[in-house]
Amino acid sequence: MNCIIPYNSIIIGMISTATPINENLRLGALKSLDILDTKTEKEFDDITALASFICGTEISLISLVDNDRQWFKSKYGLDICETPRNVSFCAHAILDPDNVMIVEDARKDKRFSENPLTEKEKLVIFYAGVPLVDKDGFALGTLCVIDSKPKKLSKRQLDSLKALANQVTLLFELNKRTRDQEKIQNKLKKRNEALREFARVISHDLKMPLANIITTTDLLKLLLKNRLDKESLEYFEYIKSSSFSMSDYINDVLAHYESESLIHNTPEKFKLNDLLQEIVDLLSIKPDFTINFPEDDPVLECNKSALKQIFFNLIGNSIKYNDKKEIIVSIDNSMDEKFYYFRITDNGMGIPNDKLDTIFELFTTANAEDRSGNKGNGIGLSTVKKLVENLGGSIEVSSQEKVQTIFDFSIKRSN
Repeated sequence: MNCIIPYNSIIIGMISTATPINENLRLGALKSLDILDTKTEKEFDDITALASFICGTEISLISLVDNDRQWFKSKYGLDICETPRNVSFCAHAILDPDNVMIVEDARKDKRFSENPLTEKEKLVIFYAGVPLVDKDGFALGTLCVIDSKPKKLSKRQLDSLKALANQVTLLFELNKRTRDQEKIQNKLKKRNEALREFARVISHDLKMPLANIITTTDLLKLLLKNRLDKESLEYFEYIKSSSFSMSDYINDVLAHYESESLIHNTPEKFKLNDLLQEIVDLLSIKPDFTINFPEDDPVLECNKSALKQIFFNLIGNSIKYNDKKEIIVSIDNSMDEKFYYFRITDNGMGIPNDKLDTIFELFTTANAEDRSGNKGNGIGLSTVKKLVENLGGSIEVSSQEKVQTIFDFSIKRSN
């Protein structure tokens, strides 16, 4: 079925539709909605169906008046999706945005008596249109009801039609905000992808030179050990330690930007203590470290890789920021129908109260130096928070300086 009534010129004898004085701005406001020629939506179709029912008419439309056409975002009782503007009743209605345009019998109205929709198609004899006015005062179109015979509306029907028109304009604004947010999210996604690729390339390109610096430093110390004084040896150690710090920083940046890719891993079943043992092996735990695993050793089903990264960062922090002779880290867990819950407790340096609210922000650190005298980069905990939230959970921290720090986090169970 043709979607357009093919009247392409103004009919001789028919009164031409005037255009609003602010037509260019009005059209700009209409285009900014990005709604013309979009698919039907139930929210709008419900309104036109309700309008037709309340007013007892055969047809109800949400009509948007474009440059040379009126296009129907929603239509009840009509198959066509647009008509030329020069035969549009709604083009007349938007000339007076503050009032409802009512035509009880178009055959007796000089504006429409020779209109093809009245004269030939017999579609529009009765018409009532409420202008759809946006927050800036531009009439974008109408919510209208139409019948093929003369009709009158009661005050209650008119008030109801106006209320429904208000809902249409609210939906327009809501849809626009949603689309704007989607555009912003798409831009942010592309920017994050670019940053992640930048981090990957930079990390890869810097790792080899740093490794060469560390290796060359050791080689020079070996070759020149009998000719270097104590101060010179200390400079070599400074170069080496700085290189290791830079390498750690690069690895943390790369882990932060690659953490999103972990979220897409398929959930799998595994024992929690097996996962924790893998982390202990990676961290090269020394004899004076005590890591207490959960006694019940539960079987979990979730994103193992992401959870492993979370534990790796948190346990690593518990070891690095610990000033006790014997480091003790305890891990506990519980679960309910929807979530797994984990707690990591250490006997370390603790976190100052004024840093607790910002500890998960990128590049924010809690302590001046770690156990080895190195300053942290504030990336690890930000990565943890990002992973936890992407897994549908949350994370909190509590701490007492010089006594302990407790991290509580949850992740959503795989159903």
